[in-house]
Amino acid sequence: MIIALWIVGALLALVYLFAGFTKALTPKPKLLTQMPYTEDFTAWQVKAIGIVEILGAVGLIVPKLTGIAPILTPIAAIALAVVQLVAIIVHVRRKEYSLGMNIALLVASLFVGIGWLAVS
Repeated sequence: MIIALWIVGALLALVYLFAGFTKALTPKPKLLTQMPYTEDFTAWQVKAIGIVEILGAVGLIVPKLTGIAPILTPIAAIALAVVQLVAIIVHVRRKEYSLGMNIALLVASLFVGIGWLAVS
């Protein structure tokens, strides 16, 4: 179980780092072509979402790996699940129903969050 938590957590961290840095560093006009939902948000809001994703990715790995405040790992995972829940709501409100990736990230984040709480 612990190996599965590390593998899923590491994959989630990579996905969220990529998505977070993309949102935080790419100018909004360019993001609009890749992520149409960003038109509903200001440039600063999109950057803030990216920063939250980056912090969540770090939180998935660093606390458990270092043993410093390891409770932050399941908290980060559950927080990222909340990010995906909000993303799903935004997409449904926009009538964008390609939610496979959001649902997969939500389930994986819950698996990591609940899993680390269960084995601790």
